[in-house]
Amino acid sequence: MHPTMDGWQDYRAIRDGRSVVGDLRVLRGVESPQLGVTRDVLALVPEAATSSGRRYPVLYMHDGQNLFDASTSFAGEWGVDETMAALRDEGIEAIVVGVPNGGVRRFPEYTPYPPEGDHRGPPVGEGEAYVRFLVETVKPLVDRAFPTRPDRGATGIMGSSLGGLISLWAAFEHANTFGFAGAMSPGIPPSQRPLFDLLRRPAARPDRIYVDVGGHEGHGAPGRLAEIRSRAFQRDVRRIRDALVEGGSRVNEDLLYVEEPDAIHHESAWARRLPGALRFLLGPLTVEPR
Repeated sequence: MHPTMDGWQDYRAIRDGRSVVGDLRVLRGVESPQLGVTRDVLALVPEAATSSGRRYPVLYMHDGQNLFDASTSFAGEWGVDETMAALRDEGIEAIVVGVPNGGVRRFPEYTPYPPEGDHRGPPVGEGEAYVRFLVETVKPLVDRAFPTRPDRGATGIMGSSLGGLISLWAAFEHANTFGFAGAMSPGIPPSQRPLFDLLRRPAARPDRIYVDVGGHEGHGAPGRLAEIRSRAFQRDVRRIRDALVEGGSRVNEDLLYVEEPDAIHHESAWARRLPGALRFLLGPLTVEPR
């Protein structure tokens, strides 16, 4: 064991983890002074990383219970562990850190903008505190425990739905920490529309941004409402793409935008698109000697 890995346990010692591939570690009950809660932190580490003498890029991901283990996921896992095992054969390696969502706290923690006026709907606006938890608490723990490349250019953030929203916000508002970002099917509630202006900001932009959307994101709504919601969702994500381009991002260079016409808003769709997203985000990065 790496001398600073004290407290990080083999995930299989905590749960059955029979669907988990590779070396998945967990640090239980990490205290967040920013949020006033505790949260487990998961870290998928490349094979023999702690003895390889090399340092690895790090990708921070939200909804950690849905990333690696089918038994803890809400509606099927992303298969991040299987994807990283396959990408290793292509020379792409990274440490992937997953922070589980807080259940009923998920909506407020993944929305950075406070409500305005007569706000109706779920509470919003704890996103800044949540990202500070990642930056100020989780990242130092990860950098101490594992052979990371802690620099901005090798540190990314990624999520889906509201996790995509908070990832984009974090990459711009914490540009000194995150150099790349991935947003799969990013959801933009009405209270969070200020994001569009942020993405147009030309200064302090991420090195690479991945954004995607499915054609049936409103799947599950009754009748024609599913089609109406799907069109509205797709329209918002295209606005994200356009705002990024207005700010200086270049499609198919430092911005990869993907539409999957038949895809719904579901973990299975994000798992399917994940390999291509990670090739774009992680492919340019190398594993460096210590």
